[in-house]
Amino acid sequence: MITSPPRSPDGDGPADGAPGNGAGPGEAAGHGTTSRNGTGEAAAPGSPRNGNGNRRPSEATPYVDLTRAEWSALRDKTPLPLTAEEVERLRGLGDVIDLDEVRDVYLPLSRLLNLYVQATSGLRGALNTFLGESAEQRGTPFVIGVAGSVAVGKSTVSRLLQALLARWPEHPRVELVTTDAFLYPMEELKARGLMSRKGFPESYDRRALTRFVADVKAGKEEVTAPVYSHLIYDRVPGERLVVRRPDILIVEGLNVLQPALPGKDGRTRVGLADYFDFSVYVDARPEDIERWYLNRFRKLRDTAFQDPSSYFRRWTQVSEEEAFDYARTMWRTINKVNLLENVAPTRGRATLVVRKGPDHKVQRLSLRKL
Repeated sequence: MITSPPRSPDGDGPADGAPGNGAGPGEAAGHGTTSRNGTGEAAAPGSPRNGNGNRRPSEATPYVDLTRAEWSALRDKTPLPLTAEEVERLRGLGDVIDLDEVRDVYLPLSRLLNLYVQATSGLRGALNTFLGESAEQRGTPFVIGVAGSVAVGKSTVSRLLQALLARWPEHPRVELVTTDAFLYPMEELKARGLMSRKGFPESYDRRALTRFVADVKAGKEEVTAPVYSHLIYDRVPGERLVVRRPDILIVEGLNVLQPALPGKDGRTRVGLADYFDFSVYVDARPEDIERWYLNRFRKLRDTAFQDPSSYFRRWTQVSEEEAFDYARTMWRTINKVNLLENVAPTRGRATLVVRKGPDHKVQRLSLRKL
């Protein structure tokens, strides 16, 4: 089975070379984009707190808002199955993560997801009891969506979840697919005049992406997807990612939480997120994301961009000032615009919002109530 290629700045993983065509994240606690408060700033999901950091219970919200310490305590006695070397391999370029972060944040999340998977199995049993033996349903994959900005660390989150969830005996087969694979080929993007909109919703083959996830969710024995390379900034001709009935499928991308657009006949369509059993939005302040994005561009310019096959090699042949003018322009005209128009507004659709501070460390989490 072909695995997906390493990620670059428009993913969040080990670099093989693109500066990013996604969007910036929603904003951290007190600066979110789901709803607006009296100051014009967007209000973050979760229970409001007073000046001492305590919740104000009189203000009901759809979320349970937790500090990092409160969340960490929920891991119970879940053992840490990863070594420091494994975490380093999973970490994205420029992302800051260590065993403490995995223990405090991602172990509790893996425990919660394991509970969700088991609960879903219980619901399936109830459905089968209702349908009777003649119409008994086989189990289908549990699907997790992971959304957020370019450079916010969502790819690292996805890889960590894949590694941790595969350690649970109830669901050892965990597959990870990124939506980059469903970007239109570069030739098609040029023909449609979308090269400067790469990463925006219209630059993806959304119908093929939704069909792929629907087929996996339906329990098809084998489903395939294109393979994307950030080195050449395009799909890899002739290569396919093969997914064979996983226990869990993780779908990671900028716009995975967007609702479906109405059809030409005005009817509502089924969207990608309609197939998710759980979803995570990785959040941070835009100014922090921009700094992480530029720092990663600097590292890529010294490493992956040096590869003669890199689409962005030309930015190693010019002055540092010229290269960073380009990176800042990319952020301002593409990533930030995509953030404001498309990515951040979907944050309120997530089951869990994970908020990072300026140091890339998770500070707070908001879990949607049932």
